[in-house]
Amino acid sequence: MKYFYFCLSFLFSLQVLSCGTLCSAAQKTGQVPSAENNRESSTGQPVQDDVLATIEQAVKQYKAGDLAGAASNVDYAAQLIRQKKSEKMKSLLPEPLTGWQAQEANAQAMGTAVFGGGVTVSRKYTKGPATIEVEIVSDSPVLQSVMMMLNNPMFAGAGGGTLEKIKGQRAIVKYNKGNHSGDVNIVVAGRFMVTVKGQNVQRPDLIAYAGAVDYQGLSKY
Repeated sequence: MKYFYFCLSFLFSLQVLSCGTLCSAAQKTGQVPSAENNRESSTGQPVQDDVLATIEQAVKQYKAGDLAGAASNVDYAAQLIRQKKSEKMKSLLPEPLTGWQAQEANAQAMGTAVFGGGVTVSRKYTKGPATIEVEIVSDSPVLQSVMMMLNNPMFAGAGGGTLEKIKGQRAIVKYNKGNHSGDVNIVVAGRFMVTVKGQNVQRPDLIAYAGAVDYQGLSKY
């Protein structure tokens, strides 16, 4: 029950914030904008934001005493928010470096049943036989273990890695000269895990992609 109240309170805050923005716009223009910047459907009717619609449904169910239905819709609204966040986070992934080609960025939002929920975005880059993947995970379950290694060089060295600074971020770099593979792990703002993995790559390319991530933008999320 405490979890439900927490989620409902959080989502209400989002709704109030959204309504405040809309009201401000209405005062400036003299019109009352609808959700999604007054976007209209093919029938000419305003299209309501799916998150706000789900929250409103949860409120109605809660007032009617349907706690199970309200809790389900609160969870669903939270998942929709994570999905929207994951789509925005894709812009923080680097563009392909010179001579490289990139696939479309992928985004995945996990529900609270999976490691307490989180957002993952990733993109793959290729150059001949070389392959690099950049992945950003919010609230990763391995954050604590990586932070422990970042704060203690002995742990990083024991795992075959070295501590380095990349774009002002502390990173653990592992590279195998024998098979030209490696990975870079960086914790950003204590909430995000940036992982760069490479196969058949040179070490400078691995570091270059790690440095191409928009860390400033990521820290604002």
